[in-house]
Formats: sequence, structure tokens, C-alpha cells
Amino acid sequence: MASTSQRKRGHDDGRSTLDADIQVLNHAMDACHLQPAREAYDSASAFLTTIRDSTADEEDYADLGRSCVDVCRALERGLEGSEPDKVSPSILEAIKQLTTTLAAIRKETVNKGKRNMRSRLFNRKDREDAIAGWKQDLAGILQIFHTELSVKNHMMLADLHRHVLERQESTTSQHQPTQASVTAGETPPPAPRAFFGREEMIEKVVGMAENLEPIALIGAGGIGKTSIALTVLDHSRIKERFGGNRRFIRCDKFPPSRSNFLRRLSQAIGAGVENPEDLDPLRSFLSSEEMLIVLDNAESILDPRGADGKEIYGVVKELGQFSNICLAITSRITTVPPDCKTIKVPTLSMEAARNTFYGIYEHGGRSDRINDILGQLDYHPLSVTLLATVAQQNQWDNSRLAGEWERRQTGVLQTEHDDSLAATIELSLASPMFRALGPDARGLLGIVAFFPQGVDEKNFRWLFPFIPDINTIFDKLCILSLAYRSGSFVTMLAPLRDYLRPTDLTQSTHLCATKDLYLTRLSFVIFPDMPTFQESTWIISEDVNVEHLLDAFTLVDANSKVIWDACADFMKHLYWHKPRQTILRSKVERLPDDHPSKHDCLFWLSRLFGSMGNQAEQKSLLLHLLALRRTEGNDFEVASTLRELSHANRALGLFEEGIREAKEALEIMERVGGDYSRARCLVSLADLLLENNQLDAAEDAISGAINLWEEDQQFNICQSHRILGLIYGRKGEREKAVQNFEVALGIASRFEWHTQIFWIHHSMAWLFYLEDELDDAQAHITQAKLHADDDKLCLSIAMEMQGWFWYGQDRLEDAMSEALGAKEIYEKLGAARDLGDVGRLIKAIEEEMESRATAVASDSSGNPEE
Repeated sequence: MASTSQRKRGHDDGRSTLDADIQVLNHAMDACHLQPAREAYDSASAFLTTIRDSTADEEDYADLGRSCVDVCRALERGLEGSEPDKVSPSILEAIKQLTTTLAAIRKETVNKGKRNMRSRLFNRKDREDAIAGWKQDLAGILQIFHTELSVKNHMMLADLHRHVLERQESTTSQHQPTQASVTAGETPPPAPRAFFGREEMIEKVVGMAENLEPIALIGAGGIGKTSIALTVLDHSRIKERFGGNRRFIRCDKFPPSRSNFLRRLSQAIGAGVENPEDLDPLRSFLSSEEMLIVLDNAESILDPRGADGKEIYGVVKELGQFSNICLAITSRITTVPPDCKTIKVPTLSMEAARNTFYGIYEHGGRSDRINDILGQLDYHPLSVTLLATVAQQNQWDNSRLAGEWERRQTGVLQTEHDDSLAATIELSLASPMFRALGPDARGLLGIVAFFPQGVDEKNFRWLFPFIPDINTIFDKLCILSLAYRSGSFVTMLAPLRDYLRPTDLTQSTHLCATKDLYLTRLSFVIFPDMPTFQESTWIISEDVNVEHLLDAFTLVDANSKVIWDACADFMKHLYWHKPRQTILRSKVERLPDDHPSKHDCLFWLSRLFGSMGNQAEQKSLLLHLLALRRTEGNDFEVASTLRELSHANRALGLFEEGIREAKEALEIMERVGGDYSRARCLVSLADLLLENNQLDAAEDAISGAINLWEEDQQFNICQSHRILGLIYGRKGEREKAVQNFEVALGIASRFEWHTQIFWIHHSMAWLFYLEDELDDAQAHITQAKLHADDDKLCLSIAMEMQGWFWYGQDRLEDAMSEALGAKEIYEKLGAARDLGDVGRLIKAIEEEMESRATAVASDSSGNPEE
């Protein structure tokens, strides 16, 4: 840390520098004869004086002061040798903008000294944001001055070159043939040297240009719109059609006003009209020949909230209506004239992104790890190019590049010449349309960026109840190409997501509010018998978002009971509605055993594994939970865990072990539980006795459970009748089996319990198959598949069952197709026992196929053709 004396010396140096800069500005003001420029110099001098006299925040404003000086020096160079009445309108407009900006900055700088430390505007973060915004405004003005200076120098050189040519022509004209005149106006910039993956789109745009159709290329910053436009301008067919009348206008290189646009248009097309007030003075020139005019970065002039936005829009719209002109627009925003055919520019294909990257990067061969990084960038053209450029310039090998990406993500996307992804994104955030959305817009962008799926439009009102016009804000974010719609979700490209997501989750008020709403929604009690069960199906479409939210906040506060209770609730929702693996598993296992949420997390994680067919993992988790419950001495929870453990052992084929656990659970519940708890233990015991072929004991147990259920416990009644149907089927009592299955099916259908409906049809299909009633069996297999929904385990079981059915019908190819499909899903789920079952089916099919092939070969060798 710097000492007091060091800080004082630094402060004194800063004052000396500011004094010198103020003196330079005062001299420039005295020497200048252009009144608007004198006012700008005066505003700049007053601003630097304010900084010099402010000791508390001098360091914060040092860079801003230097930016101010840079702009004024560029202005001084731009005015050198110019008569006051010859200064271009764009320079005058920029000078006016500079004076206004400096006055506003100085006003806030003076006022901030009058505010106390709790001032909202000038707390540290808001002050930094304000200074960054002002620096960006000054940078825009500086760019205009540099552009004008460049144009001025170019014109001087052109005049000199013309004079030289005129002298040469005057001495040689009698010996030279007459040359064809060159079309007036500006030549477009060259097309990019290497450009991959846009061939089809370029061909489409070239065809439209040949038909003089107005075109609008729309997409996010860095998506490649300008490169496409320049490539089209350089296309051989376009050159042949339009010759020298191919014009390219960068709309972000002049202050957005109607007069500036018309002046720039006149320059570009070579009309020779200095300051047209509308299109009328240009009309005869514009109508004289066919032209292709590209308005690049047109969001700068077509922003409805921007300066003269409505007036400029009218001019551009009229320009597109000339029958001899093809108007092509590139823009981040979609508010283009209606005559323009809008073409959404997508990200690159995987192969095009790789070709782009490896066309620049030469310090390592092709690598799967690098290809994976390109995928994480969504194959966004600018991001791919920046990544390749940074790696090439720094001479990183593949390993170093991968390491830098892991550490910095999109922060690595900045070259030594300050080309960066951040600059491209900030340009959109600085647009008048975005600023007009108000203070919530940036926070909402952060929400969209945080969630992998984005935000579901159906949830706008639920998630953001206190933000008026929420739908309009999200519409505008899409118009600005900061976000886009994917199905019902509003999401964004990966590079934008990485840049815009909150860096400190706890400091994002919007995200924290969203988290609380999701946690409340997860906390609702769900069970198939309850009215809230159907409502809880919302998790099916939002499981990825919720999982990411919980994963992130378990890192922020690893000991929070609220977050870990929500993790248990999330796994409960998955169990009932979308069984799958979860990234929370390892975190649950690492959670300390004495954490108050550990038991519920273990329980629902074990159920989740059971629903996916991975009973080995289910049993392992339950044994851990059982040990914790026995240590607590809570008999009721011990019995509940034993009952769950018996289910896992039943699925693993460990029937005797499962029967012991179910009986122990029943004994405990006889002492400490009620009718409901005893009935559940009887159901578990009946299931195991059935699997162990103790059919009479199984019938007694399930009948006892049915007698204990209350009338409103329909889910359990349904499940019990299905089990009783299985028992009667195993006993050979077909009619009783069908009767109980139909009772169960009637209940499940009434409540639309698709998983239960699946298992009932599955049970009935096997019953009819074993009874050789094949048509009825196939009908129930078909119904079972229909009700598998998104449950991968149910779907794979139905496929395996269909495989056995086709195998019995000698349809071996069909049987193998179903069996292999089931095997693939079982492998992904880690369903070991089911893998063994389907493995036996595949082996049986293969043996039958081999047997038939041998028989055919034998017949062929024994009966040769005549």
C-alpha cells in the first residue's frame, strides 16, 4: 500500500499535469476563431479545473480527464488551416455534442461533492459506471474527429494527385487515346480474405441484390453481418451488374442526425451535393443508374430512441423504394423499413468455425479441446476470430490456450489492439433504445445470461411481478439482438451470456429475488393424490435452470439450510416428473452428516437413482441414510428407510434380504406408526413376497394394505390393486387379475397418472402375452409406450418388452432393434439389472439368428443349384 508521502507526491504530479493541460486548452481557445470550438475548449478547461480542485476523487477522474484532453487535441488538429465558414456540418455537430457532454460531466462532478457518502449515484460502483459511460461518449466524439481528419487528409492528397494528373494529361493528351470516365463516389472496402461457412447466405443475398430487392441482415454484434455485406459487394456477379455503383456507408462513423446521414450519402454516391436537406437534391443522381448501397451498422441511425431516429428512418425507407437501387442494411436491431427482406444471420457451423480459427491460429494442430471451446462460444464469429488472434499473437500452444480459457473464459477475448468482445457488447448496451428501457434492463439481461435455458416467457409475470411492461422489455432485448427466442424461452448466445451474467450472485438483486421465487415454488408439498401435483409439472421444462441455480448458490453459501432443503425438493420434483441424473449428487454426498438437510437430500437422491433403474447406487445411499437414522434413534425414520431399502433389494433380486427389511419396518410401524405407515410396509412386503413366489403370503399382505387405506388415498389404492393383479396373474387366476388391473387403470386414468398407467399396461401386456392372447398383448404394449412420456426408464422397459414380443413372433430384426434401443438407454441411466435382462434378450436373438444362418448355409451346401 502506498505511504501518505507517496500518495501526496502522486497527487502533486497529477495537479502539475492538469495545470499544463488547462494552459494548453486556454491557448487553443485564444487561437481559435470558431465560436462553437471556443465554447468546447472553455468547457474542457473548466472541467479539468474542477478535477484539479477535487482531492477526494482525483484518481477516479484522471482517465476521464485524459480522454477529454485527447478529444480536444484531435479537434485542434481537425480545425488546423480551416476557415470558420468551411468547417463541415459533422464537425460542428460533434463539437456541439462535446460541449454538451462536458457540461453534463462537470455538473455531476461538482454536484457529487455536495452529496453525502450514501448518495446513490456516486457510490463506488455507480460512480465507476457513470465514468465508463462518459468515457464511451468521449470516445465516440474522438472517433468522429479522427474520421474527419482522415477524410480531410485524404481529400488533400486526392487534390494533389489530381493536380499532378492534370499536368501530366495536359502535356500528353495529344498522344493518348480518350479514356472512359470513372464513376464518381467512394469505392467500398475490400472483402475479408478468409471467410467460411456463409456461401449459401451470400448466394441468396447476391440473388436478391440482382433483383434490386431491399435487404436487411440482422444479428447480434460480431455475428458477421459486415463481412457478408463486403463479400457480396466484391462478388463477381455484383461487380458485373453494378460496376462502380457499389457503395458502403459505415453509419456508426458520424453523429446520428438526418443532415449528417444525407451529407454522408451524398459523399458516398458521388452526387456532389454538399449539405442536402432531404433526398430531393439527390433524387436525379440516385435515379440515374442502378446502385447497390450498403448501410452498415445501421442500428446507429435507425434506433427509434436515437437522435432524429424517426426522420432518418423516413429517409432510409424512401431510399429503399427507388426502383433502380438495391438497399442493403446490416443492423443489430430489427426496426428496419418494412420493404426490407429480413435475413437473420446465425452463428457459424461447427466446421466453418474451426476453419476460421485454424486459418488464423498456427501454433498448434487441430485439437478436440480447442474444438470444445469453440462450441462453448456457440461458434460466434467474432469470438472465434478474437480467440484465434489472441492465441496466435501470444504464441500459445493448445495446452496454454485451453488453460487461459479455463481461467478467464470470454475475458481472454481481447487483442493487443483493443479489439474485444466487451467493446462489441457495450456498444449495444450504450444504445438509446437500451438506455430507454430503464434501470431494470441490465439486471434482466443478467438473469437471462445466468440461466442456461434463458427465461421462459410464460414465467415473466410470475418471476418479475414488480416490473411494469416486462413483456415489452424482453421484446426490446430481442429487437436489439442482445437476446433471442428459442421456443418459449428468451435466451442469448454463449459469449454474451458469459460477459453479462452477474459476477457476484449475492449482489444481483434481480437474481436473488428470482432465486427466492423458485425456492418458494419448490417448497410446495407434492404427491399424486394432492391438487398441487399437476401444477408441479413445471419442473419438466425448467429443470436445467433450477439445477444451475441451486448448484451456483450451494457454492455461495455451502451451509445454508434453505438452499439444501431446496436441493432435496428439486430432486423430489425430478423423481415424480423427470427422473434423470443430477449434478448435485456429488455435493449431496460431500455434505456433512450433521447438516440438517443431509437426510432429506440422501433420501430423495436415492429415490431418484431408483427411478432411473440404478438400484446399486440407491442401496448405497440408503445404507448411509439408515446408519444416520439409527444413530439418531428415531424409530419411525428407521422404519421408513428400511422400507425404501427393501425396494432397492427387490429390484436387485435380493428378495430374502428385502423381505427381512420389510418385516422389520412393519414391526416398528406396528409400535410407532399409524394405519397409513403400516399399509405402506405391507405393500412393500407384498411386492417382495410376489417376486420370491410366496404368492399366498403376498396376497394376504396386499389385502391387508387395501383394508387399511383411507378412501382419499387413491394413489396407494391404485398401486395395491395393480400388485394384487400381478399376484392373481402369477397364480393363474386370469379373471381376478384382469379385474384388479382394470380397477387400478380406472383410478390412474381418472387422475392422469401416466407412470402408473404405464405400469398397469405393462403388467397386462405380460399377462395376455403369457396367455397367448397376442393381439391384446400388443395393444397394451402400444398403450404403455404412449404413457412413457419423458420417463426414459419406462420407455426403455417398454422397448425391451416389445423386443421379447417380436422375438416370440420370430421377427428377429425388429426384436433386435427394440432391444438395442433399450440397452442404449439403460447404459445411460446406469440401470445394471435391466441391462442384464436386455442382455439376455439380445443373446437369445443372436443365437436364433446364428442358428438360422447355419441352417440356411447347410441347406445351400446340400442342395446346389442345377
